[in-house]
Amino acid sequence: MPNLRVALSQTDPWVGDIAHNCDEVVRWTARAAEAGAQLVAFPEMALTGYPVEDLALRSSFVEASRAALVELAARLAAEGLGELPVLVGYLGRSERRTANRPAGSPQNCAAVLHRGAVVNRFAKHYLPNYGVFDEHRYFVPGDQLSVLRLHGVDVALAVCEDIWQDGGRVSAAREAGAGLLLVINGSPYEQDKDDARLELVRRRAAEAGCPLAYLNMVGAQDELVFDGDSLVVSAEGEVIARAPQFEQTLLVVDLELAAADPDPADRPLVNGLKLVRTDLGGEPERREQPGYPVAPRLDDEAEIYGALVEGTRAYVRKNGFGSVLIGLSGGIDSALVAAIAVDALGAANVHCVSMPSRYSSQHSRDDAADLAERTGLTFRTVSIAPMFDAYQDTLGLTGLAEENLQSRLRGTLLMAISNQEGHLVLAPGNKSELAVGYSTLYGDSVGAYGPIKDVYKSLVFRLARWRNALAEERGERPPIPANTIDKPPSAELRPDQVDTDSLPDYELLDAVLDLYVEGDQGRDAIVAQGYDPAVVDRIVRLVDTAEYKRRQYPPGPKISRKGFGRDRRLPVTNRWRQG
Repeated sequence: MPNLRVALSQTDPWVGDIAHNCDEVVRWTARAAEAGAQLVAFPEMALTGYPVEDLALRSSFVEASRAALVELAARLAAEGLGELPVLVGYLGRSERRTANRPAGSPQNCAAVLHRGAVVNRFAKHYLPNYGVFDEHRYFVPGDQLSVLRLHGVDVALAVCEDIWQDGGRVSAAREAGAGLLLVINGSPYEQDKDDARLELVRRRAAEAGCPLAYLNMVGAQDELVFDGDSLVVSAEGEVIARAPQFEQTLLVVDLELAAADPDPADRPLVNGLKLVRTDLGGEPERREQPGYPVAPRLDDEAEIYGALVEGTRAYVRKNGFGSVLIGLSGGIDSALVAAIAVDALGAANVHCVSMPSRYSSQHSRDDAADLAERTGLTFRTVSIAPMFDAYQDTLGLTGLAEENLQSRLRGTLLMAISNQEGHLVLAPGNKSELAVGYSTLYGDSVGAYGPIKDVYKSLVFRLARWRNALAEERGERPPIPANTIDKPPSAELRPDQVDTDSLPDYELLDAVLDLYVEGDQGRDAIVAQGYDPAVVDRIVRLVDTAEYKRRQYPPGPKISRKGFGRDRRLPVTNRWRQG
């Protein structure tokens, strides 16, 4: 059986930065060539980044992508890389009118570059339209199965959703007699998705009757995080190689594959798709197949924490900021956000400010200072007491208005420092608080990015303990003070305040929220699982009436199956209250 050395470039494309992305294709192609690869692949829409959202509707952007593709083919040849076939995703356009879209409509495309030319183009066949995906809004589906004949092997090509749906290019690859199914992806991270991907890839490899190479991007774009997790499995489902999560890497694998039929049957249609073969030549080769790395799977907390770090780093860097600013209260939420920021950007680029009021406990002030000393971040203290007194002398606020004033003064102070010094402000709110509206608009909700926006409070505590345990394993000082983790959570906006004055215990709250938010279960269904009807009614009411606050919260990395914003879209003005 012939062999094919395939290089999977698990890279981080930047949305809209076509020049940067082309440079990266050249750089990683050179690495693949040095490794002796015979075919190198890049992720879905690697030239434009993904997802491009309404940029796809700008004809100037589409044409820039298409022009860059042709220029990239010529550049690869000019730099001595033209003999290595390159599979790369890009934003293209349809050449003909469809039932409901005119010719020239955008398409999610991929192309093969070889010897200075674009030798094969095709578009994604299945367009996802659920969860975070909205591709029916933008793209026209493709209608062909592209097969490359290379070094005696037929390689069938597909894009992301093409293998998440039954039939289509997977079945077509089997009918076409492909020796390998190569799939390029922009598959966003969510908890436990690596296990779901592996199960899917194993099943599709069996259906295709050949090994399957699955390439995914890394990095992050706004709320979406891409974890990589590229892998290659045999037709029997054995994992041949697997790349690490959240890390740019080149996964190079020698695969022993079925030889291409020298005289394939004429099949104008394969499973409803047009079969397009491109012969790139090359004689069949035989190589010894060495063992390949199979990256160890991360445990739940490590995986989630890695996603939060990746999302924060990408958002800050890709938006042109070098540093961040955090209001450090001494509580668990801001402590975890500070630890994430330090791991993402380095302590020198993390600035924190303690903003005590008359109600701030000494232990919280001490905990904030302790975290700063443990991590090495830049720390200062600015009391809001004089500002608070000035407002009170004028307004004489009481109750909730008095509490919220403190939070809003802190938000104003943070934004003032941000404007003066150029830091990007990180908001410390967690998913439990956002769900029930336990936050202050224009107060603790200010900021450009919320690193733990999709993290329930009970998980915040687990992640803090995990991060400290990791430090101890490494022989380092844990970044988060033990007292911050152990003390009852409190906003400290009135004497002796604790969160349970206003909310159920977080373990109970989060359990109900998971059923209501993630599971879309109604009030009666939740009560039927044994939860107190009064507690469920209260939580459901809080969630339903807080939509207006969530709409005004900054973006943050999605780690759950249903994050606020992209996944869960409910009307703000909404009288439905039955759960």
